[in-house]
Amino acid sequence: VDETKVRTAGQTGFLDTNGNPSPAEMGPILLGTNEPDMYGSCMGGMMGTCVAPCSLNANDTNANDCPVCDLYAVPGTQQPNSIGECNCWESSNPTGAGFWSVSSTNCAGISQPLPNLWTDYPACGDDVISMWRQTAAIAASKGYTYLSTPLAAVSMDYLRTFVEKACTGCSDISCGCPTHVGWHFYAQDCRPEATGGYDQFQAKLNATASIMEAFPNIEGAIVNEVGMLNCAMDTPSSPCIPNGPTQVYPADSQPDHACPSTAELPEGLGSFVEHLLEMVAATTTSDGRQVISSFSWFNENMSGGTYNLRLFNEDGSVNQVGQAYISACQKWASAARGIVV
Repeated sequence: VDETKVRTAGQTGFLDTNGNPSPAEMGPILLGTNEPDMYGSCMGGMMGTCVAPCSLNANDTNANDCPVCDLYAVPGTQQPNSIGECNCWESSNPTGAGFWSVSSTNCAGISQPLPNLWTDYPACGDDVISMWRQTAAIAASKGYTYLSTPLAAVSMDYLRTFVEKACTGCSDISCGCPTHVGWHFYAQDCRPEATGGYDQFQAKLNATASIMEAFPNIEGAIVNEVGMLNCAMDTPSSPCIPNGPTQVYPADSQPDHACPSTAELPEGLGSFVEHLLEMVAATTTSDGRQVISSFSWFNENMSGGTYNLRLFNEDGSVNQVGQAYISACQKWASAARGIVV
């Protein structure tokens, strides 16, 4: 990273992205890059269909065959070129880092190396770890005391390999060994049981426990995105096409664009978040440590392919999902130490 853009931990009054002083205090934890373990998609009008940046003069495409994706266009109203590429840098952004290439000697010429970094591109992986160590040293010099792995969308094996490589010959953040793993979780189509969502969540909890047991310096997982995707995907890493033709509960057909009351979710999304936090509270390492350090609901309205996940009504009052979230968090807090956002 550019050292000049890393704010000092514990600092107040730092300038935000608009150049205005912020009243917030910069926290002591630096999170890793977002979702490098999947290719993802360009967000906006080509959500789910643009799955790579334009290769310009490769693969029979060129600068004249590179449609610009609009972040604020309705998903499905724009189309990428014939091989699923678009301009995702001028007016939009992708769902994660796996969409992009990596600028380094051993990553040169590889269009999207990150999702298959450890299996297909080991030399590129060495470059990534080297750059990571430089970033970690900058973070430590600026007062950060906690460091997470990259924030995985799907693969816990990806995170385990990252920890193995980052912590080889290193046991603290100054040389790149993280204090926490970081990952996201989304179920889909308002059917967390039928589509295996709850099983996938438990598998991630179990994998976190395994990493913590193998690397005692890992204090737990930061799960900083949790929600429900408005799509039906063949695999967890497949592109998410909102309101797709195979969905049972497309958001555009649901009241308030949220999950309806069903046998799986009697209280809609409230039932979903309550069950997830019950699973969190019940999962520990073999020596009794809680595996989740932080759990953050994705409090957005149909952003990034989700349903309406907001916790508040338009008038600012807490809605039914928000009430369920508060109740579930309080139950977790009474059973274990956790940071809930």
